[in-house]
Amino acid sequence: MPNELLRLNLALQGGGSHGAFTWGVLDALLEDDHLDFEGISGTSAGAMNAVALAQGFAQAAQEYTDPQEARLAGAALARTTLTRLWEGVGALGGLSWGAPLSQAFPALQMMTQWLAPAQANPLDINPLRRLLERVVDFDLLCATRKAVPQVFVCATNVRTGRGEIFAGPRLSADAVMASACLPLVFKAVEIDGDRYWDGGYSGNPALHPLIYQTECSDILLVQINPIEHLGVPDTVPEIMDRMNEVTFNASLLAELRAIEFVRRLLAEGKLDPRRYKDVRMHRIDGGSVLAGMGFASKARADLGFLRQLFTLGRTAGLQWLAAHRPDVGVRASLNLAHNA
Repeated sequence: MPNELLRLNLALQGGGSHGAFTWGVLDALLEDDHLDFEGISGTSAGAMNAVALAQGFAQAAQEYTDPQEARLAGAALARTTLTRLWEGVGALGGLSWGAPLSQAFPALQMMTQWLAPAQANPLDINPLRRLLERVVDFDLLCATRKAVPQVFVCATNVRTGRGEIFAGPRLSADAVMASACLPLVFKAVEIDGDRYWDGGYSGNPALHPLIYQTECSDILLVQINPIEHLGVPDTVPEIMDRMNEVTFNASLLAELRAIEFVRRLLAEGKLDPRRYKDVRMHRIDGGSVLAGMGFASKARADLGFLRQLFTLGRTAGLQWLAAHRPDVGVRASLNLAHNA
């Protein structure tokens, strides 16, 4: 049916300022009046995108009683909130140590070899937190359930080494900051007596909450870390870049392989379909577009660069809609046998 809503879960990878690519993707998706987002799982920059998107729908749910009006208004408000977030990031990026973050990155790398975050940043100053708290009303987000996508934020528990999902009443600015806490740059974020580092080490993003805690079977992965790399890196910076890419994709690849395994057993009739969900995976691959920019560009946050990434992401989102929108609710458009 042409007017039928297409339910879709979103899985948003982290990757520093490359998350602005995802901003562009989301802008394209939110423009489609017939997409309905049930759940959003995000890590690091993906978590920031997730809560900004949900903020728009939470605000609309307070202002509109008609579900269709709330959904349409929520999409418009989500686009506005995402723009506020990333333009705010751009304003911060131009003020970092008197120079764009990308210029400061070599000095930052050198400093973190010798100084722990408690020494280099004893006051634990993180301007992103203040920006996030200005843009997102977490009390509203936690209190509003109706017509708002469920948000799942992954952070890594330093003590246990396991990924932990923050959702519902546990969703907070602390949880998002924990999800984006690079351990050589920021102090571990304390939540309920435990300390947390970047969620990318344990789920980038985590797919299991979308499988087990939502009814929707379609997951669209917005991937901004490249899986494949042409050639073998032979300089120290190139080796470090590739090590980071491999590390932050490892948990995702494990979950994708598990999904493919379950799908194969379901197709062979070896599992009960009443107990196991046949997940349909889709992907917008920003990693292949962003790979040539290098790892250091993830710390570049000037507004011109962020807008460039937004444009790339929006183009990728529109292309995916044109090619694969008819697949939603029908079939997977990502071949996991060859991509996991």
